[in-house]
Amino acid sequence: MVLLQYTCHFSTLRFFCLHPSSPTPLRRRSFTVRSTSLPFPKHKATYHRELEAAVDVVERACRLCIDVKKSLFSDEGRVLDKNDQTPVTVADFGVQALVSLELSKLFPSIPLVAEEDSAILRSNNLVDSVASAVADNATSGFGDEPLTHSDVLEAIDRGGKDAVVFCTKPATYWVLDPIDGTRGFLRGSEALYVVGLALVVEGEIVLGVMGCPNWLEDKPCTSTTSMQEYESNQAGSGIIMVSHVGCGTWTKKLSNSQTWESLPLSALFNAKNDADNIGDDEILLVPTCCGSLCKYLMVATGRASVFILRARAQTIIKAWDHAVGIICVHEAGGKVCVSLVLLEAA
Repeated sequence: MVLLQYTCHFSTLRFFCLHPSSPTPLRRRSFTVRSTSLPFPKHKATYHRELEAAVDVVERACRLCIDVKKSLFSDEGRVLDKNDQTPVTVADFGVQALVSLELSKLFPSIPLVAEEDSAILRSNNLVDSVASAVADNATSGFGDEPLTHSDVLEAIDRGGKDAVVFCTKPATYWVLDPIDGTRGFLRGSEALYVVGLALVVEGEIVLGVMGCPNWLEDKPCTSTTSMQEYESNQAGSGIIMVSHVGCGTWTKKLSNSQTWESLPLSALFNAKNDADNIGDDEILLVPTCCGSLCKYLMVATGRASVFILRARAQTIIKAWDHAVGIICVHEAGGKVCVSLVLLEAA
């Protein structure tokens, strides 16, 4: 899927990143902050406790994905097809179980809305693999007893289909996409995939965290650096993106970094898609075979100016595919809108 597609008779979601015409404001917007927790004062973030927990669990989930991916192609039967013919892996289930367990421990009254349920897992005898992946990345605090299969399956189903029933009053709940871009996850390092978590309070998205383990860092390639060396240095660097309503969108490296950077960052560089001709102050556009959240991530960082998603009018838009991306783009200075284009028969 490309970032910009022609549309005519489809309902369309458009995602714009609004940049000032002068480069000076962009340079003023881009700055760094060193912090062991959040990049902005806690008193400015109403939901700072929830955001700190979300950052921690998404980082753990990304490490789980990396661990599973290392062994994914050496073990048989670890990739399944769901009823809608989309692939699902041990990592998808492991991330959902991990996030569910960690958040329910800290915020037991806030329900979870997520993509997977354990039915397909139960029928394919992969519970051992999922439980092992979760145990390797979970925090302590689950008691003296190890995690059981029942613990893991119940954690997955806490966010599964029909697990939560909402009344007419706007609710507060977490929204999780365990792995957005599972096909990219299966392809290898060249295709992006994202763990996405958002919090909705009374119908409004108030915070979001995206983790992309194989994000390529925005660094210009100098004329003395070969393309091969550039790709080798950047591959798999990983990124964590956080947003809180009214506090902007920030990123840091996935690997234990304390340096947060405001967005948009890559507006300081020129973007090119020619891997053999990258010069000073230029970045390489990453491949676009990825899920919706990856494209939100690209818009929020400034790597893309527009993302247009085609969908037929009857298509059901799923919250986990968009919630965290919407707030990240919005807080980075972008705009998300929905439009419906109808063509009458002649």
